[in-house]
Amino acid sequence: MLRKTQIFAHRGANRRAAENTRTAFELALHDDINGMETDVQLSRDEVAVLWHDRFLDKVGLPGNHLDDFDFAELQTMNFAAHFAPSGPPESVMRLKDFIERYRSRTRLLLEIKNRDWESPARQQLKVRQTLALVGARTGDEILISSFNPESLVYAHQCAPNFPLVYNMEPEHTLADTLAVLAEHTFLYGFCLHISRLDSEMTALLRSHTKIIAVYTCNSEAEIRQALDLEADILISDVPQLALMMRDHAA
Repeated sequence: MLRKTQIFAHRGANRRAAENTRTAFELALHDDINGMETDVQLSRDEVAVLWHDRFLDKVGLPGNHLDDFDFAELQTMNFAAHFAPSGPPESVMRLKDFIERYRSRTRLLLEIKNRDWESPARQQLKVRQTLALVGARTGDEILISSFNPESLVYAHQCAPNFPLVYNMEPEHTLADTLAVLAEHTFLYGFCLHISRLDSEMTALLRSHTKIIAVYTCNSEAEIRQALDLEADILISDVPQLALMMRDHAA
């Protein structure tokens, strides 16, 4: 287990630059954060890239999915224009480049985004690609998470010792957590919506020796809640505030 709450920047410094771009990640690292969270999807030609949303509204293509386009086409799009229209353009970032650039500089949490229009085979390919790109590791410096339990089961089959984290929806209850714990004992941890973090949930997960991550803690009250309950990982859009509050309390 971690010794103190680790502060992870949510998709980089997403309030100072376009999320999931190199600029956002570089800015986040200037704040002496402990880790970064990002999202993995596949282009139409099966290149793993970083993108969160279901649609491409932010690049001026409402109604289109990322996997409607090949990687070469995505590279021609400005994924930063919605945030800074007059700023320098930034294309979509490959997962390969992200891992190579940042794995030695901070901890990484890779959320595999699965979509209901994707085939199971394509979802499994995304898992395999992510595991292959991470490659050798010495501990939990890189974590993989998903809201999709089937993807985590498949990842465990592919890499039995890889630290996998189940993302819980805000509506998930303590009873839901108990059911997941019973069915998927291999899980390394759980990532909870901050509204679901309380002393009872914390005690349950601690009794099963699971790490506890929480998303997305942005207000002072949410950050304080996560710190007081000693979450292992606190994911935030305002990592500077979370770092200040954590270190001041220490």
